[in-house]
Amino acid sequence: MKYDLRQLPIDRVLVSPSLLAADFGNLDRDIAEVTAAGADMLHLDVMDGSFVPNISFGVPVIKSIRKNSTLLFDAHLMIDHPGKYAEVFSSAGADHITFHVESLDDPAEVIAAIRGAGCTAGISVKPKTPASAIMPYLDKVDMVLVMTVEPGFGGQSFMADQMPKVAEIRREILRRGLKVQLQTDGGIDAKTSPVAAAYGSNLQVAGTAVFRHPEGMKKAVEIIHGSTAALDSNLK
Repeated sequence: MKYDLRQLPIDRVLVSPSLLAADFGNLDRDIAEVTAAGADMLHLDVMDGSFVPNISFGVPVIKSIRKNSTLLFDAHLMIDHPGKYAEVFSSAGADHITFHVESLDDPAEVIAAIRGAGCTAGISVKPKTPASAIMPYLDKVDMVLVMTVEPGFGGQSFMADQMPKVAEIRREILRRGLKVQLQTDGGIDAKTSPVAAAYGSNLQVAGTAVFRHPEGMKKAVEIIHGSTAALDSNLK
């Protein structure tokens, strides 16, 4: 059974906690807690040590946690050849797969491979990549991910200079009447979540701010969901 990203709304702020910030000695416990806290999905950062200068986790971890989780698995492939591995990650339990427009594969072919594997498809841009790079694919994907840090490591500071890019993409989504999630990833917390929402990010990835919140995961998720009040306010 696949969980369908397309069933989720785009008119309120959703949260996808990043597994990188969880306790890897107690993954099932942390995933159960963040699920009970009201997370909308689980963000899985896959790094190959080539596309980005870090290695995280891959198919065995995703397959093992899939057995005990009912969350939608939001897989972010920071790898050179995402098209080659779409079927592998789908079989491991990913419901949605996001790849980078800067990867070595042809974007249209990657989107086709992801859909062929039974997943919804997303496309991502690094901070130095303009919004124009993904516009030809906007009506072919279910999510756009704008990185608000340089991809590769967790715990980095939010890059506010990416907000005009977020706004440009959100305006185009709304102008075309598309049901496309607009995700931001990097440095999202209680202060930056409403900022990202104001520029149009309705789906936010948060790692440390959720899994290590001093008041618990439930409070962290509530805070990010509360950014719905700011959604699109800087687009008017």
